[in-house]
Amino acid sequence: MYKAKESGRNQIHFYHNSMQRDADQRLQIESGLRMALNNDDFQLNYQPQVNATGKVIGAEALIRWTHPELGAISPDKFIPVAEECGLIVPIGDWVLSTGLKQLKEWKQQGYTGHMAINISPRQFFHADFTQNVLMHINKHGIKPEWVMLEITEGLVLDNVDKAIEIMNTLKSHGFKFSIDDFGTGYSSLSYLKRLPIDELKIDKSFVEDITTDPDDAIIVATIIAMAVNLGLSVIAEGVEQESELNFLKEKGCHNYQGYYFSKPVPAENFPLN
Repeated sequence: MYKAKESGRNQIHFYHNSMQRDADQRLQIESGLRMALNNDDFQLNYQPQVNATGKVIGAEALIRWTHPELGAISPDKFIPVAEECGLIVPIGDWVLSTGLKQLKEWKQQGYTGHMAINISPRQFFHADFTQNVLMHINKHGIKPEWVMLEITEGLVLDNVDKAIEIMNTLKSHGFKFSIDDFGTGYSSLSYLKRLPIDELKIDKSFVEDITTDPDDAIIVATIIAMAVNLGLSVIAEGVEQESELNFLKEKGCHNYQGYYFSKPVPAENFPLN
């Protein structure tokens, strides 16, 4: 049933034993997520975001989870399950609260950067989202301008007018917004120019091939030029090689994130400057 739903309507799917295994594992992950929430078993790692001089300007909070039986599970695998069963809302709230608490501790240690936190569509459009964000800010003594909320193109396209309304409310308090994985969805200047965003984030799928694939090189150069012309900041994720970094610098992208600089690390190992 889940496979059929994922593939869209008006299609026929035949049962196979592997489907039962997948369904069983999905249920195992779902029940494990519920237990993890109750037991506070999630962890956050943080990946540095740096500028052209190598200075750390931000940290992206990335959730990690080790299932007691299945072991470490990739977010790419458990986040979709959390989305389907509705657990993404309390999980996203946990990430927000934990990330902001850590940000406060770093600020007390002299950290000058921001915290980037991914917001899922279901979490973003939840009735209590804005109220919860403001509650966590007040609870942890955080200035909104220290926080970059990362949303996807797909989230915006679900309901452009409602998305703009929510974003404007949070922007009025000082929060910043980044469009994550830019270029992988149905990018449209007609909505992009309406959105109160501060940053475009170039997806790693483009960055990893910019030195070998002329099409990806053109796409990345175009995104950078467009961001500059719109007065937006631009950051490239997935930077792993010096050749990629040099290309991005040459085209005018001056903020980066990727293994070339650092893998996601626990809070105690994060470079604060």
